[in-house]
Amino acid sequence: TLDDGELAAVGLPPGSAAVTFDRARFLADRHEAVVFADIILRGTAARPAQFGCFGLHEWAMVYRQDKFDLRHEYLQLRLGPAGTDKVVEDNRIRCSHFDAFRFYTPDAIALNELAPSRENQRHMEQPGCLHANMDLYKWAYKLLPALPSELVMDCFELSWRIRAMDMQASPYDLAEWGYPPIRIETTEGKAAYVEHQRAFAAEAAALRGRLAQALAPLKPSET
Repeated sequence: TLDDGELAAVGLPPGSAAVTFDRARFLADRHEAVVFADIILRGTAARPAQFGCFGLHEWAMVYRQDKFDLRHEYLQLRLGPAGTDKVVEDNRIRCSHFDAFRFYTPDAIALNELAPSRENQRHMEQPGCLHANMDLYKWAYKLLPALPSELVMDCFELSWRIRAMDMQASPYDLAEWGYPPIRIETTEGKAAYVEHQRAFAAEAAALRGRLAQALAPLKPSET
């Protein structure tokens, strides 16, 4: 409970109900999360953005899926199983994000030019990646209540829009769900994908900077 002087210091009238953030207790409980989020955010921001993946991670997740458990079995593939597999085989697959790569079918793993893992995640993530930019919401949410709510919601809103585009570029037929396809199997579709990807990367860069700034007072080295 805050006394009237403390309430006045934060711009609240006497007798107001207020909740305070216990920084010391938060850091005692979430020290590792703060450190890891800071490493990921700053490392990602420092690397050059890559814009040549064309969302093929979603296609690799269903490559030769008839041999394995079906992913999203309630959805139809736009090009059918054979057509989907051909897109994977005809393109370079170079996903840098472990939390996308780990859902590849076993036959697709060897096709990826990179080998992201949880251990090398801090060295692999880059700011052009849709999943790295969606993850801004993950880091913001994980660090509540230490971060401003408006920042968390800004990260959520961007993540939602990125995910919608991610699904438009996927192999699934989602037109009836209100998501017309971005046909990344075509030259025009690849160009459209990169245009969206660059715009999202610019928005994410600003949010990543805001997150890093909000994390600065929480970093253990500054306690």
